Amino acid sequence: MEIVKHLEKVSLFKGVSARHLEKLAMILKDQEYERGHVIFSDGDDGVGFYVVINGRVKIYKVSPDGKEQILHIFGPGEPFAEVAVFTGGRYPAHAEAIEKSRVFFFPKASFVELIGKDPSLAMNMMASLSLRLKKFSHLVESLSLKEVPGRLAVHLLYLSNQKEESLEFQLDIAKTQLASLLGTIPETLSRILTKMNKKGLIETKGPSIKILDRQGLEDLAAGETRL
Repeated sequence: MEIVKHLEKVSLFKGVSARHLEKLAMILKDQEYERGHVIFSDGDDGVGFYVVINGRVKIYKVSPDGKEQILHIFGPGEPFAEVAVFTGGRYPAHAEAIEKSRVFFFPKASFVELIGKDPSLAMNMMASLSLRLKKFSHLVESLSLKEVPGRLAVHLLYLSNQKEESLEFQLDIAKTQLASLLGTIPETLSRILTKMNKKGLIETKGPSIKILDRQGLEDLAAGETRL
């Protein structure tokens, strides 16, 4: 019953009947990972997909020279590695728990069998993948077209919007991880945060961020101004 309640909160399974949620609960594997545990590696066989229940998981690539680029960070209720269900190929990146995490794993073979009995599962998954593709295209655009201050401004506005446009919120990941997500290094990120503070755009206290000038931050995100 507890597992079904968790599944009801996952967007991927929105609209799925209680009967099929119970069947999903029967095929999944309830797993826990400590911080730093690698869930799968780039190139591993795509044997299924995952949903984060508690904690956070980062998806990242590593360049030939060892530089890490974070592509996504997923939290409670968010699925990842769904592509493996459709392509039958290999995982295209690494997945690692960045804090103690509880994750549901759905084996590909068992899930595909359920899709055949309830097409709404496939429709929900396609919608999820479409949204993921949209987010990824925005990430590519941001990394290629915006300077680092603009990327950071976009991310801070995103976090604010996640909290119903709250002007004060907490960074949801460590600054080293945020730097990787933005395609920069921690030292550069720290300098940019300091400049934003001095210009009166934000006020920072540890992981706490307070937006002082939302319009100024939006102009920086849009590339209309520079630090």
